[in-house]
Amino acid sequence: MDAPLRQRLAAYARLIRLDKPIGSLLLMWPMLWALWIAGRGHPDGYVLLVFVAGVFLMRSAGCAINDYADRDFDAHVERTRRRPLAAGEIRPWEALIVALVLSLTAFALVLTMNRLTIALSFVAVALAGIYPFTKRWTHWPQLVLGFAFAWAVPMAFAAESGRLDAGAWGMFAASCLWIVAYDTEYAMVDRGDDLKIGVKSTAIRFGRFDRLIIGLFQFGFLAMLAGLGRHFGLGLAFDTGLVAALMLFGYQQWLMRGRERDPCFRAFLNNNWVGAVIFVGIVADFALARG
Repeated sequence: MDAPLRQRLAAYARLIRLDKPIGSLLLMWPMLWALWIAGRGHPDGYVLLVFVAGVFLMRSAGCAINDYADRDFDAHVERTRRRPLAAGEIRPWEALIVALVLSLTAFALVLTMNRLTIALSFVAVALAGIYPFTKRWTHWPQLVLGFAFAWAVPMAFAAESGRLDAGAWGMFAASCLWIVAYDTEYAMVDRGDDLKIGVKSTAIRFGRFDRLIIGLFQFGFLAMLAGLGRHFGLGLAFDTGLVAALMLFGYQQWLMRGRERDPCFRAFLNNNWVGAVIFVGIVADFALARG
């Protein structure tokens, strides 16, 4: 393989964030919670494979669309100025082709699911396409991202159980709260640059109340999950996972105390462990119930 081709493939890999899997992991956790609960601890193996692949494909497509939408902004932001589009390594139309191919591949997988899941997938695509442009006209792009990421929850319930009940929508709403919280932490990293170039975010809207409001979202998320645990018949292991998540949120608040760029980014990354401990609690609860 010659050097130019290797460089082009490396640029595509960075475009879809193969080097930064945190986004895929954060998108995956609520989906896994939903699949395990809908399947009562025994999700269908094929459905699980399709959804894991779909998470990777749609997150990658979303990154390509995001970089296309932000191509005139990213060069002015410290964290993003080396992205392939911002650095001129690939052209805008290439990012659109990458996003299209990945989205069509994900849709082909969804077509093997039931009709309800297929219908919900159109909303998922619309949310993924709309989100990157919302930061131009609202301070709440993090809420739109919450809808987009959390939409994996009703899709997972639909694929696994064939229906959507109040519990599924409750988990969707709870997941939205968590996503707004951690994406606001992410936005705090770029707040100084965003103010200069006119990009909007909840980090800017919340101002000096940012940590307080993030804390309220985090508390609301855990409170809703505690109630959903009762609804779904989950017990001590699940509750233990929620306590662990509460401790991790406390650590994040400590990291953000000075609102400095790197600690805020570390607080954002720490949310991967929040998703993991809740998932372990769900898996353990069903395993203990079977025992």
